[in-house]
This record gives sequence, C-alpha cells and structure tokens, in this order.
Amino acid sequence: MIAAGVSRDGLAIRGAFHPLPSDGVPRSGGETCGTLVLLGPSAAFWPVFEGSAEYRDGAPDPLDRWSRRLIGGHARALGGSALFPFGGPPWHPFIAWARRGGQIWESPVGLLVHETAGLFVSFRGAIALGPRLRLPPAGASPCPGCAQPCRTACPVGALTPEGYDIPRCRAYLDTPDGEDCLTRGCAARRACPVGAELRGHRQSEFHMAAFHTGAPR
Repeated sequence: MIAAGVSRDGLAIRGAFHPLPSDGVPRSGGETCGTLVLLGPSAAFWPVFEGSAEYRDGAPDPLDRWSRRLIGGHARALGGSALFPFGGPPWHPFIAWARRGGQIWESPVGLLVHETAGLFVSFRGAIALGPRLRLPPAGASPCPGCAQPCRTACPVGALTPEGYDIPRCRAYLDTPDGEDCLTRGCAARRACPVGAELRGHRQSEFHMAAFHTGAPR
C-alpha cells in the first residue's frame, strides 16, 4: 500500500526496519516508532518534480519544499510522522538508518549503494509509523561479483574506501575539465552499472549545482 501510494509521486521505498531505542527515531507526541520507511527518488521522479509548483515558483529550496509537501502528506494519510535529511541541526541520522533498512550497503568507494538504484540512491525523507509492519526480505549488495568501475572513475581520486575528499571534488568542479561531472553527474556514480538509467542529465545537473554551491535543494 505504501509503495503504490508514493510511486505516484516519483518516490520509492529504499528500505524499512523496526527501530530500536538506540536508532534515535522520533515520533510526534512521544509515541514509539514501530516501523521506519525510507523514501527516495524513483526512475519516475524527475518529470514529477519538474512539473511541480515548487520547481517552477522560483523560491528557494524547491526540492526540500516539494519533499515536505509530498512526504508529509503521505505520512499524515498513514497516521505517521515525516522525517527529513535536511532542515537541521539537529540532523536525523539517515545514513545509519539506511544501513538498517535491508537495501543499502557501503560501496567500494565509500558511498552508499542500493540493490537496484546503485550509487544513485538518495533519500528525500522517511515515514515513522506506530505499528510494526511486516518487512520484506533483505536484499543483496550488487557489489560482489561486479567489476567495480567506480573505483577508478573519479578523475581526481576524491572517492576512496578511506573517505570522500569533498574539497578536492569541489575544486575540480571549478575547472574546465570538471564541467562533465557538473552537468552530467558524478563520474563515479555514473560508472556504477546498477541503476544507471535512474537519473537523467537535467536531474544530475540540478543536484550537482546544489552540491557545488552548498545550497539547500
């Protein structure tokens, strides 16, 4: 039911789990969260967002406002609470939550990887629900057995298992050679053979511009 509802808005479930107190999942009114459902863009996301009022109105933070409206609406309809990876501090630990959701693993270059979205996985929000819903079986990482072209795809070696050198990445985007990553998306993410069809150039350019300037989305 949840998957069908959010899919109409270009979103997909990117993991779900039964939180422990140590996961730090808040619920409105002090209620216990029985199930946390993580949501991220699906292959249908960009046309939906591009046609939205938030994208077209010229006001700041269009994607964050879109996410609040859509995910907030789904949360209310389900009797849950909407949580977001933006709007802090304090910041919700979405990376830690993602690793608990059964669909996310760490890639050879340190970025999170999803079983079908690959290195293009991202999160627009989560819904905290009171009941302990039945969870789907855990998936499997796509990385074992892969040739792992992501390891050598970054032209300046900013992504390694040891960490992400963000200053080096941003400095490269300031150069003429960095135009390819800035307009088509991160070369390491594009090298992943899983989920390569999930993000077109306009979507990648939008996200890379926000990352490069450090502006909210």
